[in-house]
Amino acid sequence: MLVLASSSIYRSELLKRLQLPFETMAPNIDETPLPGESPRETSVRLAQQKAHVVATKYPDAMVIGSDQVAFLEGRQIGKPYTHDNAVMQLRAMRGKTTHFYTALALLNGKTGKVQTGVAENHVTMRDISDEEIEGYLLKEQPYHCAGSAKTEGLGISLISRLTGDDPNALIGLPLILLVDMLRRENVRLF
Repeated sequence: MLVLASSSIYRSELLKRLQLPFETMAPNIDETPLPGESPRETSVRLAQQKAHVVATKYPDAMVIGSDQVAFLEGRQIGKPYTHDNAVMQLRAMRGKTTHFYTALALLNGKTGKVQTGVAENHVTMRDISDEEIEGYLLKEQPYHCAGSAKTEGLGISLISRLTGDDPNALIGLPLILLVDMLRRENVRLF
């Protein structure tokens, strides 16, 4: 059995692309970064923690945990949750490159083995106006997305350049890494 440790509809939609049956469960953990923790370390710790929390309810399952941390000019950027916070994030990001670290943890409940990896993506925002920020936020309301923009939606219009390991990771689940991990666990897609 495969279980996605997430309440994110975006991660669930991504996982459906692999055409494997799975269940979901929200891990409900504190996602606050620890003092001195790098964005990569935060994302890996949280991905593992999510997988371990859900594995207590599904002890024989393969549990997928994932977490994304955005990093801009020396500080971590989380989910904005509110309109005002999203405005502040997008203003800070305009004309600059933000680094996104999307960690993945695959926990095999039967063996206790945990695989982890991180997909890194770099997103450069256009030098957008306050009016463009306001218009975008009113249309898409990306208040539960790190960095306040959905690349899979209208948010792509705010971006001038995108590079990295896996474009799916920006949406929330690094499928390339996941397929590699599943293959190591002898889970075949075909």
